[in-house]
Amino acid sequence: MADAHHSEDDGRIEAGRKLFAGPVTFLMGVAKLEQLPDAFPAEVAFAGRSNVGKSSLINAVSGQHDLARASNTPGRTRELNYFIAGNGKLAIVDLPGYGYAKAEKTAVKTWQRLIRNYLKGRPGLRRVFVLADARHGLKPQDSATLALLDEAAVNYQLVLTKADKCSVRELAAVAATTAQAVSKRPAAHPQLIVTSAKTGAGIAELRAELAGMIS
Repeated sequence: MADAHHSEDDGRIEAGRKLFAGPVTFLMGVAKLEQLPDAFPAEVAFAGRSNVGKSSLINAVSGQHDLARASNTPGRTRELNYFIAGNGKLAIVDLPGYGYAKAEKTAVKTWQRLIRNYLKGRPGLRRVFVLADARHGLKPQDSATLALLDEAAVNYQLVLTKADKCSVRELAAVAATTAQAVSKRPAAHPQLIVTSAKTGAGIAELRAELAGMIS
């Protein structure tokens, strides 16, 4: 039984490797819902506070150094950025980072409405990967996003980033607290993925999850 489980894990990792062995390309930035492209066979989104390492993680997953360029000013990107993998089978959407209040209130409201409407009405959206810094875990802003995802009934999974910046003990403590915090949330995926874009830790597992979205 253990061998079967092991070979299943190997198969998932290999599927993830194959998915990102081909080109991953930037398709478009979307500022308004009417600009959204036609639905893809499978779509996933990455969400997280500004400066959580979202661009670095997307680059690490894609195997390309500058696919998702980090904006010079944290929180400046206000568009949904679409990347395509697996010959059009999978769309990866980089959602605007949240947590910076530099924009005027009307801009923030417009942006929040765009995200909310996207989450509630996007066909083919399989999962949202919510990123949290492994040094800090979930912050109040993250909890607000999780509540929004629960309300929209969109499946989501927590990903800890920058794991290389913590000691093993610190990482274990934050991982346990984070897993506990989402365990009772209705739309949360139970498994936490711990990653480091710098060392490559957890990237194969995250790729495997993404490959699993393609039916």
